[in-house]
Amino acid sequence: MNVSWKKYMKVGLVHFMAYPQVLKGEGPVLEMLEKTLSDDFFDVIEITTVKDSAVRQKARQMLASSGMTVAYGGQPVQLVNKLNLNSFDSAERQKALEMCKACVDEALEMGAVGVAFLSGADPGEARRREATDILVDSLSQLCAHAASKGNIKVVLETFDRDIDKKALIGPNSEAAALSARIRRNHKNFGLMLDLSHFPLQHETPQQALHAAKDHLVHAHMGNCMMRDPQLSGYGDQHPRFGIPGGENGVPQLAEYLRALMEIGYLSEKNPQILSFEVKPLGDESSGVVIANAKRALRDAWHMV
Repeated sequence: MNVSWKKYMKVGLVHFMAYPQVLKGEGPVLEMLEKTLSDDFFDVIEITTVKDSAVRQKARQMLASSGMTVAYGGQPVQLVNKLNLNSFDSAERQKALEMCKACVDEALEMGAVGVAFLSGADPGEARRREATDILVDSLSQLCAHAASKGNIKVVLETFDRDIDKKALIGPNSEAAALSARIRRNHKNFGLMLDLSHFPLQHETPQQALHAAKDHLVHAHMGNCMMRDPQLSGYGDQHPRFGIPGGENGVPQLAEYLRALMEIGYLSEKNPQILSFEVKPLGDESSGVVIANAKRALRDAWHMV
């Protein structure tokens, strides 16, 4: 397309993935934040927990000064602490709920418009319905907590069920059915889909997006590797676009953009968030991987 993508989307960066040294809420948080906040290519930054309260205060001021839209990823907190919102163990689930509610509180403190989570492990077909009921209850509690504290969305990101994360949710049609149940009582809930995950979910962009279109409130773009388990980036590791052995390059990103436009997510009337989720592998530079992503979007947009 000859029209700027800025008219159709708010381009973001999943900061804690592009700079994995801050993923656990420690390290050079402020220095890495400044790199993204000073880059006017981006309209959105997606952050995660910042453990030190003094650093968090400075980060909040930087975010406010930038004028960027802020989103919050609770997934790193869940994964690092092995939190399962659909655990059959009541004590384990309660711990997950308490820590996820703390993520909601921190997201509000940082001025985020949404806070994202993932489901826990898939228990297998025999207990999948039971686990889904538990997850609905957990997410409903998080939605109620969020609504009581401020204006923020609770978002569930869908993942693979059998390769890497092995999460309950899972197929995007099942995610849409789960979202419909929650939205009966909580309008501040929605789904996040990621181009990186579609190959791992054994779905095409068209299949995934059309299944979840009525519930989609946030989207990511990235890559994955699933051809050779011996490769260091195998699974859900978000390598750069076009990496040898990867699934997504410029043509696949263009297909994704077209599908997002087909379902109305990318629109001149109401541009939505579309963030890069890419990570440097090995000794790769964060800056170079981010530049690769920018070029991929530029080239893919010309193909739309």
